[in-house]
Amino acid sequence: MIKIKKGIDIHLVGEAKKEVRNYEPQIFAIKPHDFIGVIPKLHVAEGDEVKVGTVLFHDKKNEDVLFTSPVSGKVKEVVRGEKRVILKVVVESDGKNEAIDFGKADPAKLSRNEVIEKMIQSGTWTMLRQRPYSTIAKAQDKPKCIVVSMFDTAPMAPDNNFIIANQMEAVKAGAEALAKLTDGKVYLNVNSEETKKALEALKFSAKNISVNVFQGPHPAGNVSTQLNVLSPINKGEVVWYCYAQNIISIGNLFLTGNYDSKRIFAFTGSEVKEPVYYVTRIGADLSGLYNNISSENVRIISGNVLTGTKINGNNVLGFYDTQVSVIPEGDHYQLFGWLAPNFKKFTSTNTMGASLCKKSRKVLDTNLNGGIRPLIMTGNFEKVFPFDIYPMQLIKACIIKDIDQMEELGIYEIDAEDFALCEVIDPSKTPIQQIIREGLELLRKEMN
Repeated sequence: MIKIKKGIDIHLVGEAKKEVRNYEPQIFAIKPHDFIGVIPKLHVAEGDEVKVGTVLFHDKKNEDVLFTSPVSGKVKEVVRGEKRVILKVVVESDGKNEAIDFGKADPAKLSRNEVIEKMIQSGTWTMLRQRPYSTIAKAQDKPKCIVVSMFDTAPMAPDNNFIIANQMEAVKAGAEALAKLTDGKVYLNVNSEETKKALEALKFSAKNISVNVFQGPHPAGNVSTQLNVLSPINKGEVVWYCYAQNIISIGNLFLTGNYDSKRIFAFTGSEVKEPVYYVTRIGADLSGLYNNISSENVRIISGNVLTGTKINGNNVLGFYDTQVSVIPEGDHYQLFGWLAPNFKKFTSTNTMGASLCKKSRKVLDTNLNGGIRPLIMTGNFEKVFPFDIYPMQLIKACIIKDIDQMEELGIYEIDAEDFALCEVIDPSKTPIQQIIREGLELLRKEMN
């Protein structure tokens, strides 16, 4: 067992109970902005008939990366923004979910190129990303290892042990396929000894699959935290990664021959009447669930409250997201709020009354509780940042765009999500995740 000591768990009201319901909306959409660095080139036009697995668009910079339809039906709309940039491709489902047959296969008996070809043609390849930069993996690269984070430690996160319990055969096929893509290890990382035993009982034929148990507070479930222990990234190295439901989709491609676009997501948050799990498909229009929200002045987030994307008015489930969070909008102010006992607020220090009940579940809104101030050195970041990296110095290097210093301070080992807790406890209210993302984008463009 690998124990992560640094970090902090934020306990919120609204965790989903273990009940799965079907949700089948009529509208689905794939958004190019969900993928870092992708410039879409359309394969379809409005009114075209599509099946599950029909190519909607590809990446202009990498024509091997195909993005396929999650449902069967017809292309309802191609939504464009400024300069005719494609914002999303909307598909109206016919409810039949007829799928293109890409052929069943045993991944253990296929070559690396055959596994890659099947994943690319079906659109499943887009579920596999790389570090650094968190872009879609490049098929021509040879990663030094592949990491599958099969648990999530974010606030109100879905319980992946519950989700994968009945999908072990798909997990096995997915792991066998990933094992063909690297000469290094495929790390299946879980947070339960029971899940580890269930995975080891599958008796993988590939010898390079390793199952590991992690314990600890958030961000123990982040890929970077796990990589930092198992195989730290150095300059010039590439690591591929995915998550629990991605490996299930990869496995089902080989078991059924069809593109598996199903997603189980947790509908969570203090403003949700009945927080439960829903099974739907990638890119589902979530507006049909809004009658399950108890108030109007809320923020609807695709993802978790730390790193997710606001989707009020957009309504589409993000391609990589397995959680939807609904919390109160913080558009109110508390006079002399810092003088109040504040038992119901979140704190990482002992400066408020809430420090007496840190493990109690709270109802938190989006209020910053203060204005943006100069970035100051407090030493608090190091308490929640489980890396052998100086977080404050790396943030400053990203701000001044000092590439050499960014590399020396270990930017290749991290992603923006790893600074979410730093952003939460930052008294200066600095948009740290945005700063880190811009630093990574600067590096990506310079190196390419």
